[in-house]
Amino acid sequence: MKNPMMNKRTMEKLKTLFTYYRSVNLWALKVFTRNLIVFKKTWGTTIAFNFIEPLLYLAALGAGLGMLIEDIEGMSYTLFIAPGIVATSAMWASAAECSYDSFVRMHFQKIYHAIVATPINLREVVVGELLYGTFKSLLSGTVIMGVITALGLVISPWAFLAPIVLILNGLAFSQIAMIWTGIVPKIDNFAYFFTLIITPMFLFSEVFFPLDVLPQIVQQIAWFLPLYHVVVLLRSLTTGMISIDLIYHTLWLIVFILIIFPLPQILMRRRLIK
Repeated sequence: MKNPMMNKRTMEKLKTLFTYYRSVNLWALKVFTRNLIVFKKTWGTTIAFNFIEPLLYLAALGAGLGMLIEDIEGMSYTLFIAPGIVATSAMWASAAECSYDSFVRMHFQKIYHAIVATPINLREVVVGELLYGTFKSLLSGTVIMGVITALGLVISPWAFLAPIVLILNGLAFSQIAMIWTGIVPKIDNFAYFFTLIITPMFLFSEVFFPLDVLPQIVQQIAWFLPLYHVVVLLRSLTTGMISIDLIYHTLWLIVFILIIFPLPQILMRRRLIK
């Protein structure tokens, strides 16, 4: 026989939990909105940077090097690397935002200290920063997606699902960058993050060449890199090569995001509360 008191107590706990997470989300959105207001003052420069650098990669590697390379997996070299350029641009945007920019807001501008003096707590600040890093990933990736579409390098209507992949990309790399922000003592130390973590992903995540040309051990290591899965998803969506494997790539990203989600909050709390 069911205990009505037990059911009532369970419902109250669930209601309290729902109210708590709703409050966290609302305060985190306020942190995100604060960053967005600041971004409105510099959006022109940011968009220009996001536009010019990937366009140079496409021109130099696609139109230049691509003239010397045969078709890869049934597509031209320019068509092959274009989705990878979208993915890497989104990665750099979110990684830079939640590393250098977050460190400046925390350490030099003392914005985190000012915010936590309000009803907003540190966890909500970190979640708000992650949301903003995800926004920068979505923005940068969408800009470059528009460029490659205009150049005729998007040949499938499945590309309309690309923003979902860019959001997953932003969540993953915003969290990775925020983890380093919670560890490094000085802003100069971020050079190690980009040299040892971000650059290897940029080079070995099937952006510029298929993984099967690499030794087996390197292929296995590359499979665990989040950027690899983002590149595969975007390339498949923009070229229309849809298969059941895309579900596995998507699930891998989601699991990765959920597993590391507590780490930025824990490390940032240790960093600020000493």
